[in-house]
Amino acid sequence: MGRPTIADIAERVGVSKGAVSFALNGRPGVSEATRARILQAAKEMNWRPHSAARALGGSRAEAVGLVIARPASTLGVEPFFAQLLSGLQARLSAQSVAMHLLVVEDVEAEIEVYREWASAHRVDGFIMVDPQVRDPRIDALQELEVPAVVLGGPGRHGSLSSVWADDREAMLSVVDYLAALGHRRVAHVAGLPRFRHTQRRMRALRDSVRRLGLVEAVSVPTDFSDAEGAAATRALLSRGRRPTAIVYDSDVMALAGLGVAGEMGVRVPDELSIVAFDDSVLTRVTHPAITSLSRDTFALGGQVAEVLLELIADPGRPRDLKTATPRLVVRESTAPPSRDA
Repeated sequence: MGRPTIADIAERVGVSKGAVSFALNGRPGVSEATRARILQAAKEMNWRPHSAARALGGSRAEAVGLVIARPASTLGVEPFFAQLLSGLQARLSAQSVAMHLLVVEDVEAEIEVYREWASAHRVDGFIMVDPQVRDPRIDALQELEVPAVVLGGPGRHGSLSSVWADDREAMLSVVDYLAALGHRRVAHVAGLPRFRHTQRRMRALRDSVRRLGLVEAVSVPTDFSDAEGAAATRALLSRGRRPTAIVYDSDVMALAGLGVAGEMGVRVPDELSIVAFDDSVLTRVTHPAITSLSRDTFALGGQVAEVLLELIADPGRPRDLKTATPRLVVRESTAPPSRDA
């Protein structure tokens, strides 16, 4: 069976093609009961608007979609996403474009939302975050033929556009700095291991062992929450030969780690150096202030929005934008390891 059409839906539901068109485009002219029957049939038949027909119609939703498959409890306290969303919305609102945001439980639910929003023409394009290893969302978005930008890279997103920074280079700069201070036992409290950026950071640490003469380099995956960040820190500091430096994949986890070090009587930075990955305001207001990889996340959101707006205007030309690599900002949480350590 080929691509289902409006006529196919009209035949199944027993209504006119005009009624189907009204329902699918959110226009008045049909009852709510009929609209519900039409939308359900379209979903069951996996109907999607034809990109060429939509372009000929010249209509736009004047909105873009962002669906995030992460626990809502961790997103609520994550400064990175707050700054990213602010940057996205600032650039989109300047063009009177809205942003539909939905937090879901898993990737399967995320793909289903993509299909529903595309079939109902609720958005003109999508922003996808947290690219994963063997990510099924790439194929799903390509099949929908809707403009989409992936935040993360480099590349390997099929025909989709991307905006990314070099996580590997950023991680290497941290490990090089810690090694120059004299640290030889370095730990990494990482994020979710299925994320590509987590994998790249973990691999960068492993690859540094021989090059820098590290005695130990271990990565501990977490869900990015303060609770798991604290638990990972507690386990690392309870070892007989504990690390003298820990790198955290988020500022929230770095603060949790700093708290655990104080609880266990481990002095920062005398006995333990701490580095965070995002450099939000949290790293600057705590004591000691935390050494961080810094980037303008608000500006990053604006760049992602700009690429998507360009893509919506000209879908035939994919973009691949590499942004500046986060730079290390040294503060009071890092120092050479003590002789006792």
